[in-house]
Amino acid sequence: MGFLENQMKKVETLFAKGKPLAKLYPVYEALDTFLLTPGTKTQRAPYIRDAIDLKRVMISVVVALFPCIVMGIYNTGYQIQMASAAEHSWATAFGQGLQKVLPIILVSYAAGGFWEVLFAVVRKHEINEGFLVTGILYALVLPPTIPLWQVAVGISFGVVIGKEIFGGTGMNVLNPALTARAFVFFAYPAQMSGDAVFVAVDGFTRATPLAVAAAAQRGTSAVAALHQAGYTFQDIFLGFIPGSIGETSTLACLIGLAFLLITRVASWRIVAGCFLGLTAMSSVFYFLHGAGTLALFSLPPHWHIALGGFAFGAIFMATDPVSSSATDLGCWIYGVMIGLLVVLIRVVNPAYPEGVMLAILFMNIFAPLIDHFVVRRNIRRRITRAAAK
Repeated sequence: MGFLENQMKKVETLFAKGKPLAKLYPVYEALDTFLLTPGTKTQRAPYIRDAIDLKRVMISVVVALFPCIVMGIYNTGYQIQMASAAEHSWATAFGQGLQKVLPIILVSYAAGGFWEVLFAVVRKHEINEGFLVTGILYALVLPPTIPLWQVAVGISFGVVIGKEIFGGTGMNVLNPALTARAFVFFAYPAQMSGDAVFVAVDGFTRATPLAVAAAAQRGTSAVAALHQAGYTFQDIFLGFIPGSIGETSTLACLIGLAFLLITRVASWRIVAGCFLGLTAMSSVFYFLHGAGTLALFSLPPHWHIALGGFAFGAIFMATDPVSSSATDLGCWIYGVMIGLLVVLIRVVNPAYPEGVMLAILFMNIFAPLIDHFVVRRNIRRRITRAAAK
């Protein structure tokens, strides 16, 4: 590490004020921070000794995403083998999946990183580590068949319109990765939805489990329709189903959640609120289902949790510390409302059975308002207690 630090100090002189590369100092600072330590340190007392900083928070989230990344790569190849009726091989499936997924991740980082560097250079501030998370989250919520140019357009929209126009990292109202995903979903629906976009084999179509449940006839059982289509709860929970790259495996998401909770990076209140809200709303619909209701009414809560991108969204998207609620009570309200809205969108609007993206973006908008009323409530309670003394 001493050798690396010395080399970085030598390179730093090329980016000093007045030097030809002075305008690109944010690029050097970002590389130095990534390889060594954060660019700013406390110079005088009081000192706070803590192993956590922004870089380590972002890296912790990326580490927590590893199970989803590995499972997403493998499942992409697995679906190709299933569609091609080829003999199953773990190594071949992972290799085929890597060929499809890796370019999407690289394009996401390259295109989004370009805008991050450009705005940092123009505004003369350091490059924030938050894009390490945004770039990978965006890639994982895309189908493996999406054209790479659409990956670049979507992340560009998410970074520029979803974050930079608000002032950059820490100032954005909406989750940048979900903003990018929403853009490509509505701009290029043919490449983002349908039966042919989640299995990377030309001419092969297979509906996702949520699409199967939404298409079932009124008054019938959604679970029965899923079983008839060849989907078992075990396969759905483990992630051996068509879907966006990183969202299919609930088990992989829960492993990542355990890491985030142990490191105290994610808010357990938000995650618990999401699961509580989804369980409550889906239970209401489950007990209301009858002969004339949509098939999704009959879907039990644990199926709702395992289906679609709910677990991924609740664990990695809803817990974004910038766009979510910050107060303890606000986190509960924010999370519960996301869970309620997910089920409400899925069940009442069967034309759009996956409601996680819209539910989180909708609550991103209301998060500051929730915190405002929670803070005002606490102030009134303190004034009342003070007056009673």
